[in-house]
Amino acid sequence: MTESKDEKKKESKDKKIEKELEEKDKRIESLEKSLEEEKKRAEDYLNRLKYLQADFDNYRKRVEKERGNIIRREKALFINRILVILDELELAIKNQKEAKEKDILVEGVEMIYNKLFKLLCEEGVCVIDAVGKSFNPDLHEAYLTVQTEEHPNNTIVEELRKGYMLEGKVVRPSIVKVAKNPVKNEVNVEHIRDN
Repeated sequence: MTESKDEKKKESKDKKIEKELEEKDKRIESLEKSLEEEKKRAEDYLNRLKYLQADFDNYRKRVEKERGNIIRREKALFINRILVILDELELAIKNQKEAKEKDILVEGVEMIYNKLFKLLCEEGVCVIDAVGKSFNPDLHEAYLTVQTEEHPNNTIVEELRKGYMLEGKVVRPSIVKVAKNPVKNEVNVEHIRDN
């Protein structure tokens, strides 16, 4: 009987150990399941963070581009205001030169004009070539057309106001006179005779 009591104790102890092992296995499974869920959640957070970082980089690039556009636009407005002064100085020099009397005032104005023009060139402003070139509506603004056979059709014959570009973009188009060849009305004499 003692053996049976010992066996029963042993069996009871084995069952208890078995039960504890089952509970530990369940806890391990539960912990593994929780760990897997946390891994998925961490991956989700990491993906969200990557998207957020990409969105922020795109936003930063867009803001930098917009800032650059604003700076270019403001620079173009400033240069346009300077160009009016440049036009007036150029006109004063031209009128004085045509007057045949050189004056110290003209030399001073000419020096100011040259310095101002050099400053604009250093800022990336360049003159649009016009006279003798083909009319281009992106670069030139036609003020008048001149009927002539001396120049090819759509050739600029005179520049009324200089045009300027800033970093490859038109700040102010040239105002020009454009040659138009007269239309010749040729009558087909043979066609008239046949009718």
